[in-house]
Amino acid sequence: MSRRSRSSRSDTVRTRTHPEKEQKAFWDRHLPLDWSLWPAEARLLLTLTAIWSLAGLLVLASASWWVAAREQGEGAFYLKRQLVWMAASWSLMAFTASINLRRWLKMAGPALWIGCLLVAATLVMGTTVNGASRWLVIGPIQIQPSELVKPFVVLQAANLFAHWKRTGLDQKLLWLGSFGLLVLLILKQPNLSTAALSGLLIWLMAFSAGLPLVQLFGTAIGGACLGTASILINEYQRLRVISFLNPWKDPQGDGYQLIQSLLAIGSGGVFGEGFGLSTQKLQYLPIQSTDFIFAVYAEEFGLVGSLLLLLFLMLIGYLGLRVALRCRSNQARLVAIGCSTLLVGQSIMNIAVASGAMPTTGLPLPLMSYGGNSLLSSLMIVGLLIRCSLESTGFIGGRGQRRSERKLRRH
Repeated sequence: MSRRSRSSRSDTVRTRTHPEKEQKAFWDRHLPLDWSLWPAEARLLLTLTAIWSLAGLLVLASASWWVAAREQGEGAFYLKRQLVWMAASWSLMAFTASINLRRWLKMAGPALWIGCLLVAATLVMGTTVNGASRWLVIGPIQIQPSELVKPFVVLQAANLFAHWKRTGLDQKLLWLGSFGLLVLLILKQPNLSTAALSGLLIWLMAFSAGLPLVQLFGTAIGGACLGTASILINEYQRLRVISFLNPWKDPQGDGYQLIQSLLAIGSGGVFGEGFGLSTQKLQYLPIQSTDFIFAVYAEEFGLVGSLLLLLFLMLIGYLGLRVALRCRSNQARLVAIGCSTLLVGQSIMNIAVASGAMPTTGLPLPLMSYGGNSLLSSLMIVGLLIRCSLESTGFIGGRGQRRSERKLRRH
């Protein structure tokens, strides 16, 4: 046997006998599995996300079991479907955290435009529920583009605002116009809550990037006028605002939802009725598994449980800010700020709606409310935040990773 044939044969054997090592090298290079290599913020975020996901499944099981047994003939109907979406969402989170942040930033622009097209498609061929066309039905799956586009709004806003002073006027107008188009399309569905959250997110990221306050102030006034116009044009939004101001004026009509939510929260007292013992979820409280799931939680766990949830959200926000402060680039810093704003801000808005501090809107509580689109979006956002934390150490991602690998080889 010639030397060339022996060498090719040995290469083939080496390739065949070491696929596991190659796979391990890939994961160590992109998402280190060694827990000790992760920064403290990333470890805490992953742990808290696991706790949040498990608690969300338990709260959803309690909120949906009785209604599912009556309407679907199986108490665990919604829980089983949520478990499937949870597994897919955690896989997406791991995939997101394993991809270099620069690649996500490059994909953000096209993904944002695709999101605009999908939101526009809901206006033409979307499924209408409660007067709003927010979903596209593809076989057995319902897609809500306004939820799925949120991570890419964060990424593209970071692209734009991180280099604002060096960006040409044409690029500024292009992407600001794209953001404005997306918000207008979401308003047209109509979905005032998601449009307001998206607009507020973009505004806060611009503020964090240090844009001139005069421009930001003018944009805030324009957004407020746009929201007011939407409320005046859409009757159901106007009725929701009126019922928010005085729900007892029409207790069996527009104010019914908020009154039942307030009764649930008030019935919880200090320590709550106990897990699974809510009475308002027994078809008194509408939409108890999605928009008003916090009311069920507050009734079962009381004031103490509600304060613990708020402290938990404060901890998530604190960790997000720590990640942002440790980031080595302006883009990564803005991504971390945007992700933290979405996770905590959307949760606070959901709680505010359920407690009567805001008009009734259709925002889910992240990782708790029933719905696969919200889960996918929320856990992808967590994955981006974890990725920012991992790259802040310099061990993975870019030149810092190569320097760290060279040091490890020397030792």
